[in-house]
Amino acid sequence: MELRDIEIFLTLAEELHFGRTAARLHVTTARVSQAVKKQERHIGGALFDRTNRTVKLTPLGAQLRADLQPVYRELRQSMHRARMTAQGITGVLRVGMLPVNAYDLRPYWETFNARHPQWRLQLHHNPYLDAFGPLRNGDIDVLVAWLPIEEPNLIVGPEVFTEPMVLLVPPGHRLADQDSVSVEVLGNHVLPSVPGMPDYWEEGFAPFQTPRGRRIERDATPHRALEELFTVVGAGDLVSVLGAHVVRYHSRPDIRYVPVRDSWRLRWALVWRSDRENDLVRALTRTVRDLGPRHT
Repeated sequence: MELRDIEIFLTLAEELHFGRTAARLHVTTARVSQAVKKQERHIGGALFDRTNRTVKLTPLGAQLRADLQPVYRELRQSMHRARMTAQGITGVLRVGMLPVNAYDLRPYWETFNARHPQWRLQLHHNPYLDAFGPLRNGDIDVLVAWLPIEEPNLIVGPEVFTEPMVLLVPPGHRLADQDSVSVEVLGNHVLPSVPGMPDYWEEGFAPFQTPRGRRIERDATPHRALEELFTVVGAGDLVSVLGAHVVRYHSRPDIRYVPVRDSWRLRWALVWRSDRENDLVRALTRTVRDLGPRHT
């Protein structure tokens, strides 16, 4: 099976839609269909159940996906390392970002690059859903995440920045025109929930009680991405809280940001796997410690 055919199969297994797969890989739907049929003839069984409306993996297809994913990831990483070596780059440090303000943190990235021209630093968007997953499975080397973090086999490094919180409400909300609000108002509202997030970690981002002990309710419907959160707040279904950097990076006509005047400060730090610490990780932590955390 050719590398491109493996890529087509794995992308289709994720998208379960021929058109989206073709668009994502910049090929035609006919090319996707031909690749799948070729794979099925070679293997001798159907990899997908397809109708006019749905595309689903067969048990055989699910088994092949599970077997191919780590192999494909290693192949891509091997090719990438070879290209970097050809350019004189001997190492790549992949940094996952939970916050969206990578631009504000460029003094860290620029200093790291200036100190270590033989290495390259790459920034990656990191999902909130299964936030530690990319770190644990080796897709990234370091994660910028809020504290506290009390996860097995993860090391918490220096703080990168701290920030206050803002309340997100739709434009017509009674709090939308306030100069600021108190944390106590959260006891009158329902906040979004994120599936699979450890309670202690969610508590560090959005408390379950107000300072006076009133319960802060969570919505029963899980929200898996930041865009979903913006959508439900903009529709007037919920309110939410986020770190204040979103005011600069997510200006939206359907959202008003109201400062929380007595809020806790969200603390963001570097996190990495204890068994994957290396010279590049240590170099970034030294850079952050040397420059010190940013405070907004």
